[in-house]
Amino acid sequence: MTTPAGSGAGFGSVSWWGLSPALDLQAESPPVDSDLRDNTEPRTPELDVLLVGSVDGRHLLRTLARAALWPRRRLHFYVLENNLEAVARHMLIFSLALEEPEKMGLQERSETFLEVWGNALLRPQVAAFVRAQADRLAHLVPEPDRLEEQLPWLSLGALKFRERDALEAVFRFWAGGEKDPEAFPMSRFWDSRLRHYLGSRYDARHGVSDWDLHMKLHDRGARVIHSREFRRWRDTGVAFELRDSSAYHVPNRTLASGRFLSHHGERIAARGYWGDIATGPFVAFGIETDDESLLRTSNGQPVKTAGEITQHNVTELFREMAAWGRPRNTQGTPEQMCHGEDHGDREDREGASPERTASAPGFFTVRFLPIGSAETLHHKSCYKGRFQLLYVACGMVHLLSPDLGACVAPGGRLVVELARYLVDLRQEQLQGFAARVGELAQAAGFTPPTQARPSETFARFCKALDSAGQHTDSALESMTPPPDTLALALENQSQPLKGGPHPLSPSNCAQNPSNSSSTPQGSGLHPQRV
Repeated sequence: MTTPAGSGAGFGSVSWWGLSPALDLQAESPPVDSDLRDNTEPRTPELDVLLVGSVDGRHLLRTLARAALWPRRRLHFYVLENNLEAVARHMLIFSLALEEPEKMGLQERSETFLEVWGNALLRPQVAAFVRAQADRLAHLVPEPDRLEEQLPWLSLGALKFRERDALEAVFRFWAGGEKDPEAFPMSRFWDSRLRHYLGSRYDARHGVSDWDLHMKLHDRGARVIHSREFRRWRDTGVAFELRDSSAYHVPNRTLASGRFLSHHGERIAARGYWGDIATGPFVAFGIETDDESLLRTSNGQPVKTAGEITQHNVTELFREMAAWGRPRNTQGTPEQMCHGEDHGDREDREGASPERTASAPGFFTVRFLPIGSAETLHHKSCYKGRFQLLYVACGMVHLLSPDLGACVAPGGRLVVELARYLVDLRQEQLQGFAARVGELAQAAGFTPPTQARPSETFARFCKALDSAGQHTDSALESMTPPPDTLALALENQSQPLKGGPHPLSPSNCAQNPSNSSSTPQGSGLHPQRV
């Protein structure tokens, strides 16, 4: 069997990295009101951003790194994912990015980030770092007071108790890599998924990867991705080889996720690799850069690879974040946040701390929302009309609705990631997907800006200042059904906690035996009962 072109199967059912370059979210949001620009104002302007499916934190990291270039603002990021493993990776990535410079140097931090974020296999010292951080986070998640003290930028207050329990279980699985190294045989999972994806083309996989790279990714603007690094990632899952290839042999457990599968008529919880196997992590930080010299060509060929550009960009992000130091405590309780009050508000009323300087960025928090809450978020008054910016990833476009649009304030902005770099899709499917995004945005109460710069990577929209959510579900029903653009990927998007426990929660682990190794039809993996 060969996976047909245009099926979207390479996208996977879980996203671990984005399919678009990192954005500065302040550049995408409405400008600060002129009457709030004066630093003598008693309250600092705020920016509330809702990100649906951002998965890898790239937009947040770039926004924070460039915060000093904008008028002073307090930033509140509300992150909604469709699986708790993505939430755990967010926490791990930010813990690494905000690590004290005295504990980890800039180069070591950048290299560790690249391996954890984009490699299926890790070096032993990086795997040891993941285990240590996972053990620390596993102890912090069930203790809100310690979590607020040690990670003041983070809020898990909106998550349900069972979600926090499952999140703790994810961290404990990451932390147990040394005790049970065979529990997640990543190389076997990767090869099995690749064989299922390519089918009869597997023996010609190098030719397939070269075709996808040169005839698709390069033609769509990602010319800096080198054939050698792309082929290596397709073969082994190692995108960033910063040391000798023999050093990468420890499975990256942060890329594991769970799903319920039907096996011989029995519903089992399976752990495996269900992510992208077609495009890779090169697009997020590796095809655009502020340093134009990295994009120059010689004899028609780029002089730098996507891996080198990624390493440069990530290093610069961490350098800029280290320049303004760690964030202060702005967490507050969910009740305070629903009434628009947090520690920073009280600080503004009482007087700003002398430690804060004009060059420092505004305070920021990252708040994780319950899994599968996109359809019910508008029922809470504290979220209705709250956000100045809504970001929706291409794999979560099906959640863009009038109800979600009601959470955006009048005059707010909408940014939707398009499927430009999804190599499984043909050109006509990309156009159909972009058209469908426009229909969904219009039904949700958004219109294209009058002077929008054309983009094949993002679709941008504005919400009318007098918008009151007049659109109803009937507007959606009158439209043509969505094209088959991301049909497989969207149908497989896993929301394990909606209406049931997490597949890898302790309760499910206890209910399922552990003596199965056969493969369910069409899974492409050898799942393990847990």
